[in-house]
Amino acid sequence: MTNSAAEAKPVPDDVAEQPEAGAPSDAWWVRRYTFTGTAVGLVFLWLSMTPSLLPRGPLFQGLVSGASGAIGYALGVFAVWLVRYMRGKDSTPRPPRTAWMVMIGTGIVGTILMMVWFHLWQTDLRNLMDMAGLRWWQYPLAAVLAIVTLFVRVASGQLVGRLVRFLIRQLNRVAPRRVSATIAVTLVVVLAIGLLNGVVVEYTMRALNKAFETVNREQSPDQAAPTTALRSGGPDSLVSWESLGHQGRVFIDSGPTVSELSEFNGAPALEPIRAYAGLDSADGIKATAELAARELERTGGLRRAVVAVANTTGTGWINEAEADAIEYMYNGDSAIVSMQYSFLPSWLSFLVDQEKARQAGQALFEAVSARIRAMPEAQRPKLVVFGESLGSFGGEAPFLSANNILARTDGALFTGPTFNNTMWNSITDNRDAGSPQWLPIYQDGDNVRFAARADDLDRPDRPWGQPRVVYLQHASDPITWWNPDLLFSKPDWLREPRGYDVLSSVRWIPVVTFLQVSADMAVAVDVPDGHGHRYVKNIANAWAAVLQPPGWTPEKTERLRGLLRAEA
Repeated sequence: MTNSAAEAKPVPDDVAEQPEAGAPSDAWWVRRYTFTGTAVGLVFLWLSMTPSLLPRGPLFQGLVSGASGAIGYALGVFAVWLVRYMRGKDSTPRPPRTAWMVMIGTGIVGTILMMVWFHLWQTDLRNLMDMAGLRWWQYPLAAVLAIVTLFVRVASGQLVGRLVRFLIRQLNRVAPRRVSATIAVTLVVVLAIGLLNGVVVEYTMRALNKAFETVNREQSPDQAAPTTALRSGGPDSLVSWESLGHQGRVFIDSGPTVSELSEFNGAPALEPIRAYAGLDSADGIKATAELAARELERTGGLRRAVVAVANTTGTGWINEAEADAIEYMYNGDSAIVSMQYSFLPSWLSFLVDQEKARQAGQALFEAVSARIRAMPEAQRPKLVVFGESLGSFGGEAPFLSANNILARTDGALFTGPTFNNTMWNSITDNRDAGSPQWLPIYQDGDNVRFAARADDLDRPDRPWGQPRVVYLQHASDPITWWNPDLLFSKPDWLREPRGYDVLSSVRWIPVVTFLQVSADMAVAVDVPDGHGHRYVKNIANAWAAVLQPPGWTPEKTERLRGLLRAEA
C-alpha cells in the first residue's frame, strides 16, 4: 500500500479522533461528540453523585461530576478505538439517530433521578453531622458547574486529539499508519509530561512559593512581639519576631494566660514556655531545628515537667487545641518547641514537601532529645511528641516503628494521620484480627490505641501500659483515607463495618471514589468537630490518657473539652 493510498482511507467517524466528520444535517452533538464516549461519560457523571464521606457544596460537586464525566467520556472513546484497532478496522459504524434520542431522553431522566438521590444522601449526612442543608438553588448550580467542567475537559481532550491526528498525517508520508500513530501518541505524551514538569509545574510552584512567602511575612497589627523572655521573639530571644512567620507568630501569641490556668486548676500557675523557629530564622532545616532547640534551652524549657515536640503542617500551623491542653494539664509547667519548614499549605506541602516534613521531624526531635539525654536521668522532663495531618507524618519520622517511639519518648498524640505515615501504616496493617481499619486494635491495645470518640480510648477493656501513643482519626476523614490505590482497589474501610459517621450507602466505584475522596479533602475542615478533619474536644481525653498528669481528674477533662478551640 502506498502512503497516498493510506492517506485516502476513510476517517473513523465514531471515535474521538474525528467526531465532527458527520454530515452537515446531523445535530451538533452528533457531529462533535461520540456516542459511546457520551454514554459512558453520562454513566460516570451519575456515579459521581453517589454518597461520599462528607457533605459538599455545589462548587466541589460540580467539579467532581464534570471531571468524572470527562473521564468516562475518555474511557468510552478509548474503548471504541481499542476494539477497532484490535479488529484492524479504520472506521466504526455510526449509531442511528434514534439511538441518540433515546440516550438523551434517558440522560435527562437519569440525571434528575440522580440529583434527587444526591439531595437525599446529602440531607442524611448533613443531619448526621448537624449541618445545615443545601438551598434549592445550589442543586441547579452544581449541575451547571458540572456541565461547564465536563465540556471544558472534553474540549481540551479533543484539541489533543487533533494534534495527534495532525502528527499522524505528517508521519504517514514516511511510515505505515500504525507506526505513525504510535510515534505521534508517544510524542504528545512526552511533550505533555515535559511541559508539565519543566514549565507548568516549575512556573506554578515558583508563583505559589512567592505568594505564600508573602503571606508568611505579613504581620497583623493585632500581634505584637512578646514582652516575656519565655516566648520566642521576645526579650533575649535567639530569633526575631519577624522571622517566625505568620503561623509561628500566631502560635507564640496564643495560648492560655497565667490567670486562666490558675483559675482552671485552682492553684498558682507558671507561665508556659513556647519556643519556635521560622523559615527565616536560620538557613536550612537542620540549622532551624538546632536553633529551635537552643531557644527551648534558653527559656529554661528543659527544667519544666513536660517538653512537647510539636510538628507543624507546611505553613508552620499547629492545632491550638493540642498545645493548650498540655498547658492546662500541667498548669503551665510545660514547654512546647516547634519549627517551620515550608511556606506552602498542608495539602500542597504533602505533594511537594514530604521530604522536608520528614527531615524537619527528625532534626527537631533529635536536637531536643539529645539535650534531654545529656541531663541526669532524675532531672529529665517528660518528653512527648504530637502533630496533626502532615504534622503527624513529620512526628512519626524519627521513629518508624511503634517499639522505637515507645523506647524514646514518654508518649505521643497524632491526629488525622495521612495515608503515607510509615508507622501508622505498619500498625494498621498489623492490627488485631477482627478490628476494622478505621478503628484498629493493635497488640491488644497494650501501648498504642486508636480513637474517633473519647470512649474509644477504653477499647479494648484491659490494662493500658506506658508509654502511650494515641491516634485520633475519624471514619469520615478524607485526609486519612485518601490514597491513589482508591483508583482501582477497594479499601478495607469500605469492606468492613462502617464508622459511626459514614453512610451505609457509600460504595467503592473505580476512579469515581478516588475523585470523590479527593474532593472531600478540600472540605475536610468545613464540618463540625468530631467529623472529617476537625479534631478539637477529644484532644483533651487523648492527652489525659497519654500524659496522666498529677492530680488530673475526669471532671477536669470535661471542663477542658469546653475550653479548647482550633482554627482551621
